Amino acid sequence: MSTAAPAPGQDDRSLPAAYWEPLWAGGRRYRPVCAAEKQLMADHLDPGKGRPALDIGSGSLARHLHHELGYQTTGIDCSPSAVELAAAHDINPGVFPGPAWQYVDITTDDVTVLAHSAYALITCRLVYRWIDDKAAFLDRIRRILAPGGVFWVVTEIAGRRTTTNPALQKLGISPLDIELLTTGWSCVRTADLDVLRCYVLRP
Repeated sequence: MSTAAPAPGQDDRSLPAAYWEPLWAGGRRYRPVCAAEKQLMADHLDPGKGRPALDIGSGSLARHLHHELGYQTTGIDCSPSAVELAAAHDINPGVFPGPAWQYVDITTDDVTVLAHSAYALITCRLVYRWIDDKAAFLDRIRRILAPGGVFWVVTEIAGRRTTTNPALQKLGISPLDIELLTTGWSCVRTADLDVLRCYVLRP
């Protein structure tokens, strides 16, 4: 698989690792999970009790789910460097086993490569904005979300930043993206966190 970055303006969404790998290898990092966000998860998510969870876009959220909320968590990412970075932050894994880490592109890889066939919790933090075919992605999520499970999405909402930088203004999802995300669930709850919104979606 090529890891070269696409040329400016080139649409390389068909090979997302080719876009993200150079960024992660070059020092890109996600926003850390803050105390307020952890409290929202405590308020809206059930205790893990060892049930399987899948964190799309591996990082500190997977560790929080695993160590603090009690899920048996797998963190995945389409970038090998992102997976390696996440695994490197596990503290003394021989004594305190952390999440499992897998190099998986959830938009293109066969979901049978995942550790479990169904997950009680699937989290997607700061990733949904970058999914090209959101409808197909949501179909995949529904296929691997266990009955009674939760799909937890954290994403920026368009128009919330007080900036005139057009690149930053485009980071949020549009009303049409929101409608697509929230349609077809039996229960939809939301909680706002500055420019972000957390979605609790149940089948």
